[in-house]
Amino acid sequence: MKILAINGSHRKGKNTAKMLQAALEAAAALGAQTELVELMDYEIKECTSCNKCLGKAECVITDDGMNVLYSKLLQADGIVIGSPVYFANVTGRLKDFIDRSRPLHMVANALDGKAGGAVVHAGLRNGGQELALQILHNFMLGHGILLVSDRGAAEDIASTGPMATMFEAYDGSRMKFKRSVEDDYLALVSCRRLGRNMVTHLQKRCTS
Repeated sequence: MKILAINGSHRKGKNTAKMLQAALEAAAALGAQTELVELMDYEIKECTSCNKCLGKAECVITDDGMNVLYSKLLQADGIVIGSPVYFANVTGRLKDFIDRSRPLHMVANALDGKAGGAVVHAGLRNGGQELALQILHNFMLGHGILLVSDRGAAEDIASTGPMATMFEAYDGSRMKFKRSVEDDYLALVSCRRLGRNMVTHLQKRCTS
């Protein structure tokens, strides 16, 4: 079983990567093979809207990193996508990745039935995290990916998915921020639950 995490942040190894790594560590503890992909390590050209993928499940752009990413997506059993929120949306790099995933969807859903989840991070407490999370969830649903919850039957912290913030407090004159997402305890708990629940979901499917 392989869980693939894709970091859409323009800053490698920072807060969004730490959220994804928390999910992967929880998955690995249950025996999953894991991999973290930093999209900034890959050249991703913009979709040109040529629509050739409507008739054949391939992209005419072949001189960038998307073919490698297509292969990783197809080989994964579970996919977790992460994005910081710069302006109530996913990053530009991640949006290019989303647009270029059309060859895996337009003819048929090549990722159909895989398990999926998303994590998001923003500076402010109400910084657009829920909207960005919904965008990523809708992307996965469009591909036929089955969304996995970050909750457990015996756990009472409600969540629609892992969402983090750097916001710490406001004293009436200025805001105080966390040093790292690692200081957002609930967010990392949520990430670990997502990784754990993804493996549990896949294990149940294998035995059913």
